[in-house]
Amino acid sequence: MRSRTRARWAAAAGLAALSTPYWLPSAVVALRMRVFARLGGGEGVTVPNAQVGPDRFEDLYGHPAAGGRSRGAALSDLFWYWLAPGADVHQEHLEAGPRYDEVARTTLAILAGPAADVSGAAARCTAAVLDELGTGRAALVRLRDLMMPVWAEFFHERVFHEPCPPGVRRLITDHADDVVSSLKCTRPRRMRRRLRLTRYLARRVAAGAVPHALPRSLTARERAYYLQGTFFNTAVVQLSEAMAHLLLALAEHHDVQDRVARAPDDDRYLDHVIDETFRLYPLFGVAHRVTTADITLGAGPTLPAGSVLCFSYPAYHATGYEDPDSFAPHRWEARTAKDAHHIPFGVAANRPCPAWRLAPLAMRAATREVLRRYALDSAVSHTRSIPHRAPCLLVRRGRPLPRPWALGARAFLRVRDRFEDVGRAPAQLVLGTWMVLDARRHRLATTYFAARDTEGRPLAGRPGADSPGCPRPPA
Repeated sequence: MRSRTRARWAAAAGLAALSTPYWLPSAVVALRMRVFARLGGGEGVTVPNAQVGPDRFEDLYGHPAAGGRSRGAALSDLFWYWLAPGADVHQEHLEAGPRYDEVARTTLAILAGPAADVSGAAARCTAAVLDELGTGRAALVRLRDLMMPVWAEFFHERVFHEPCPPGVRRLITDHADDVVSSLKCTRPRRMRRRLRLTRYLARRVAAGAVPHALPRSLTARERAYYLQGTFFNTAVVQLSEAMAHLLLALAEHHDVQDRVARAPDDDRYLDHVIDETFRLYPLFGVAHRVTTADITLGAGPTLPAGSVLCFSYPAYHATGYEDPDSFAPHRWEARTAKDAHHIPFGVAANRPCPAWRLAPLAMRAATREVLRRYALDSAVSHTRSIPHRAPCLLVRRGRPLPRPWALGARAFLRVRDRFEDVGRAPAQLVLGTWMVLDARRHRLATTYFAARDTEGRPLAGRPGADSPGCPRPPA
């Protein structure tokens, strides 16, 4: 009798262990959201909401008084923590004013160029990275990891007007991977990686090796941080994430992939695919802004000055569509992005992404280069944050795998993804909680603005006013 009881307990434990991939990750994610909300103190008004519906979302987002960025928001401490050192001169976190205007003009000048040059550079950099996969029949890759070296080379060329040396490419990809992995709470920050890239950029700036007029309002060190944060952090990370989402969507929807591969020069359809990818998987989860004056929209409530507004891209992108959870590029045949609830690059009136023109050109060129060489297949989960970095099977065009091999690869990806979630979800809970608490302890943005004005000038007589630059958390 006792042996049968032990056998039942053992069987129950075995079933519980085998079932963990199906319940543990979602349970941990729900717990993590509750922990983060509690640690955040409930700051922020998330829109759209019952008072500000999707029909008024862009009106509020583009309101002149919704332009504060970091000063006055405890939420900023968390973002500055992940971007430090140098968050104080990151374009996305500068307050409106002359310094922001100068930095924004510099960014646009570096990103500008003929469409043919942008497309050609993206295709060339993509081809160079794909060539490193060799001539094998198939390869299992993580799409985000595959694309990071592409954009490291691409943006190095735009900033320095010269090819990216292999060692420097490694500096850039290590840094970008560190930033995005810590943002997703899958790994702790690795400050040495960031420092190595900072040193390289500081040397180039000091040697006058940047063929662009960098912002005069920034010190030499701040110019290095500006280049690092804008181009070798945000630009590399965001385009790598965008391409990972796009290629993973194509790997999941073979009919869409086949149509793009058959007619690679059909820009209109490929743009529909990109628009639908951005709608379902926006690169920005929430953009927070601080109101600089009271805002009243029509007959709605007044939002007082100092309110922290959290604009939810996923929630907004899910409104105004039939079957919003499905991936349907054809929905864009009868509508344009201007007529839809669709702001992949933000709104024009409130510091839109400066790569709004460059990104679609570069993504089209890179996608064509990938599909010219490979067919894509995957069976993993696809969420906006893609913490698994988008596992995918690449198969050489014209050399398909035998069906049992292809099915086996799909099964392997699916099972591995499930079981990786079992370890990843608790790790994200622990690391995320620790980093949020550590960010609250350091209060980087709050400390910075306690001693400086919005242009970064020290405030006389304030503690810390004589210590230049953004405070730096420990490694």
